[in-house]
Amino acid sequence: MTTQYETLRHEDTYREAFGVEPPAALGERLLWPRKPGCFIVHQAVATALLSPEAAAPLAADDTAAPPPADRTRVLVPAQWGLVPHWVKSASDAKLRAPKLVTAKSDLASTGTAFREAWLQGQRCIVPMQSFYADDYRSGKAVPTRIARVDGKPMGVAGLWARWRGADGEVIISYALLTVNANNHALLNRYQQPGSEKSMPAILNEGAYDAWLTARQEKAKEFLRQYAPQYLTANPVENKADKVPKKDWLG
Repeated sequence: MTTQYETLRHEDTYREAFGVEPPAALGERLLWPRKPGCFIVHQAVATALLSPEAAAPLAADDTAAPPPADRTRVLVPAQWGLVPHWVKSASDAKLRAPKLVTAKSDLASTGTAFREAWLQGQRCIVPMQSFYADDYRSGKAVPTRIARVDGKPMGVAGLWARWRGADGEVIISYALLTVNANNHALLNRYQQPGSEKSMPAILNEGAYDAWLTARQEKAKEFLRQYAPQYLTANPVENKADKVPKKDWLG
């Protein structure tokens, strides 16, 4: 299950890699479940999401792509750990969110927690510099940082949700989408022995807008393994970076 990833540390990286303005404050370097993070969507979706009057979020239209003017990308502050609309209270949301930080791509359209977000086209891009996985080959868990070989950030496919409580409290949240990595030349080495291997669905840079606007029946075509030769894995040396729980890819 996902428990940690590394956020972007330079404002210019948001502009250069994703074409969005950076957050007002960069926040924590290592992100954990239920902590404030961010995701990227098009302007029209963000406007509805952040509107206090909105009774429900604006989902992507699966029947037609939005006009070019609506394809401006923006960064939306949100909690990592999806809160489905049917959650009854904020306290219940706090309990569920850490368990809903990832969604398996093959189950996203059928799982209770993620089904509506998938069917409504509530897709987003999660910017990150790296993610973490445990290496058990030595017989014990060794936290390992997985990043791109070229040092550039990753845009991971995600789903977002907007929850509104009876008292008007709003929680905007998101989850990362993962793909099976049992046959991945790099990621199949990590996570607990005997478990299904998985990895974040890293998008190609040229596919960002297409992922956000694709028709529903085409969306899963974007969810595939990222080529192993473009990734590098390094054991974590700094104790402050180590993951205290089980490896996090779910």
